[in-house]
Amino acid sequence: MTLFVRSHSRLGRVSPTNVGDMSTSASAHSSAAIDATSTEGTVIDRLVRANTHYAADFADPGMDARPVRRVAVVACMDARLDLHAALGLELGDCHTIRNAGGVVTDDVIRSLTISQRALGTRSVMLVHHTNCGLEDLTEDFRHEIEDEVGQRPAWAVEAFRDVDQDVRQSMKRVRTSPFLLYADDVRGFVFDVTTGRLREIDPAGSDTPADTADPAA
Repeated sequence: MTLFVRSHSRLGRVSPTNVGDMSTSASAHSSAAIDATSTEGTVIDRLVRANTHYAADFADPGMDARPVRRVAVVACMDARLDLHAALGLELGDCHTIRNAGGVVTDDVIRSLTISQRALGTRSVMLVHHTNCGLEDLTEDFRHEIEDEVGQRPAWAVEAFRDVDQDVRQSMKRVRTSPFLLYADDVRGFVFDVTTGRLREIDPAGSDTPADTADPAA
C-alpha cells in the first residue's frame, strides 16, 4: 500500500509526499493488539511493547515542528477526550497543550508563547468538558496535601463550579497576555463527554452549539 502524508514547508502549506510502500498485515496488527493488552509486566511495560509494534511500521513523515493549521489547542487531560478524532485533526496539524481542567496557567502561556513566536501558530482553541473532575475539588485539596506531606503545593488547584465561566476566564487570560502576538482568533468550547459535541462559549455570555454552522461551509 502506498501511503501519502503531508510534508510541512516553512509557510505551512500542505503537499502530498510519497513515503513508499508500507505493507502491514492483519495478523501483525492482531498480534500487536494482543501483546499491548497482555497482563504481563506493568502498564508501562505494555505501552513500551506496543511502541515496538508501532515503530516496526513507522516511516518518517518528513514534517517539521510547525503545525500545518497554525492552531494551538488547550484542553483538559481527561482520558475521555480524543482531541484528534473529535476535531478531525491529523498528525502535524496542531499543537496540543493539556492539563487538569484545560485551564490557562502560567505554563500554558509559556507553551502558547513558544507556539506562536517560535513555531508560527496564529489561533488558539480552548476546550473544557462536561463532568470535569475539577468541579468536585476545592483549594482545600492543597491544604490536605500539606497536612499529608508537610509542604503546601506552590500551584493552585484551579477548581471551578461553572465550566462556561471558566472557559470565559481562560479566553480572557489568553487575550490579555502581553507575551502572545496573536489574540484575535481565540475561541472557547465545552465538549460534552456523553454526546461528543462541542458547544461554543461566547465571551459575552450567550452560548451556542458549535455544530449549528452550515456543514458545507
